[in-house]
Amino acid sequence: MSRIGKKPVDVVSGVTITVGSDNVVTVKGPKGELKQAIDRDIKVEVKDNTVVFARPTDQIRHRAMHGLYRSLISNMVKGVTEGFKKELELVGVGYKAANTGNILDLSLGYSHNILFEIPKELKVATAQEKGKNPIITLESIDKQLLGQVCAKIRSLRKPEPYKGKGVKFVGEILRRKSGKSAGK
Repeated sequence: MSRIGKKPVDVVSGVTITVGSDNVVTVKGPKGELKQAIDRDIKVEVKDNTVVFARPTDQIRHRAMHGLYRSLISNMVKGVTEGFKKELELVGVGYKAANTGNILDLSLGYSHNILFEIPKELKVATAQEKGKNPIITLESIDKQLLGQVCAKIRSLRKPEPYKGKGVKFVGEILRRKSGKSAGK
């Protein structure tokens, strides 16, 4: 059995979970509502403040989906109660970030500024303190969408290994290389 799939998901007070006839799980909480379609082979049961997942066989496909759907529902429960937050840091001379509503204006050393539209499900904030790198803060109840948007912003200028310039996550440790003079 899948170690993760076997663990039941605890339902926090204030959160309601319903399983539709077409195997769509709906999670409602104080911060919002999320839906996830579940494969028809995986059985989902809501019993006394826990959600239990069961698989029909030990096929590789069923074993893979067993733990996956348990993790997705667990993240949905955490999202509608606490929410998720990620911070991106812009490292480099002249790198700037500003937002007007859900439009992010990034200056990343190219000949032009990049206008990036953030989905309406996410909240964005930018901070620029003197002597520190600009920071972009993204918040959402949907962990998957949050990670996808952060990865897209990071891909606009990935951190390079020599000086560390680029867009990186706050707290991310980069593997640095020494320059060509270190080889002698």
